[in-house]
Amino acid sequence: MSASSLPPSLAHLPNAAHLDWVLQSVKQNPALWNAAWNAARDAAWGDAWDAAGSAAWDAARGAARGATRDAAWDAARDAAGSAARVAAWGAAAALTAWDHAGVALHMPGSDFAGAMALDPHLILLVPARYVLKQEKK
Repeated sequence: MSASSLPPSLAHLPNAAHLDWVLQSVKQNPALWNAAWNAARDAAWGDAWDAAGSAAWDAARGAARGATRDAAWDAARDAAGSAARVAAWGAAAALTAWDHAGVALHMPGSDFAGAMALDPHLILLVPARYVLKQEKK
């Protein structure tokens, strides 16, 4: 996977390939991202998601000055409802803000649970992990 769909301001990031996947995936399958967001939200993680999202956007803004948010919004705007946008924004922000987020995206479930206990911000990857698992089927 290349960083071809990313704005030039993001192509240098360690997780550029993962960011590219998020942007392409939400364009191609917004219903899956909606389902992923709904599953995460149903798990009553709203407060944790909001707190992690605020921290991620603050960190991502410093790294890419809003380009991540704009790219995720553009990818989801025409193809999906707000749930898919929120899920894509969260994943894109986490992947921009924290270099280790790309590794966490691919961890087995028990390892991810342990990583999330150490870094609660990784909750932003829950919908993306769901989508990734569904796309591999």
